[in-house]
Amino acid sequence: MKCPGQDSRFWGKDAIFEADCPECGHKVEFFKDEPSRKCPNCGHKFVNPKMDFGCAAYCKYAEQCLGDLPPELLAQREHLLKDRVAVEAKKRYGRNFKSISSSIKAARYAEELLRSEKGDPAVVIMAAHLHAVPSVPGGVSKSPEESAQAAKEIMEGLSIRKEIIDEVCELILSQNDKIENLSGNKAIFKDALILSELEEKLKHGPIKKDHYNSLLHSQAAKKIADELVEKYGG
Repeated sequence: MKCPGQDSRFWGKDAIFEADCPECGHKVEFFKDEPSRKCPNCGHKFVNPKMDFGCAAYCKYAEQCLGDLPPELLAQREHLLKDRVAVEAKKRYGRNFKSISSSIKAARYAEELLRSEKGDPAVVIMAAHLHAVPSVPGGVSKSPEESAQAAKEIMEGLSIRKEIIDEVCELILSQNDKIENLSGNKAIFKDALILSELEEKLKHGPIKKDHYNSLLHSQAAKKIADELVEKYGG
């Protein structure tokens, strides 16, 4: 069965509409099921402003349903997918508020680091949210292996592609590796976890700069750490 949202039998009078090109203002005609169109006046390709891409964040048939997705839509899918993973992670953490706080902070630092460090935002941020999920809802994870298996179950439940699941689990399993042996996504992920831990420790007392600087990989992470120490009066 075709998705009702894209089936023309369910369409009304608004099935065809015009939208202004964001580059030149020229009127561009859209069919409601078109993910994007190219402006005939200036050639700019832009996303259908009235199309609801929410289901594309988790539907494994999204590409078949919507056709070739433009970069703007791929970014939106990635953003929505991270949000869905965060929600499912919180459900698995249950009332373990310490783990929830740790995962949220780690994801926040990962996102901040990814503005300057080269990495895969979806994979790194999802791994940050899931790095300590327990096998039993409301429990406490005893190892990265337990969390990786629990994370796999959560992501499979969201119909995330296997290659993404494998990458996220690989990051979770790497969290106890030494920082000098890491690079790329793993280094960003590790830095995010350390910054999350550092923020929590600073609430209970000062920490020497030499200590935390030796634990972090990137200059961006060290800069954030310095700002944290200044903030908490370390």
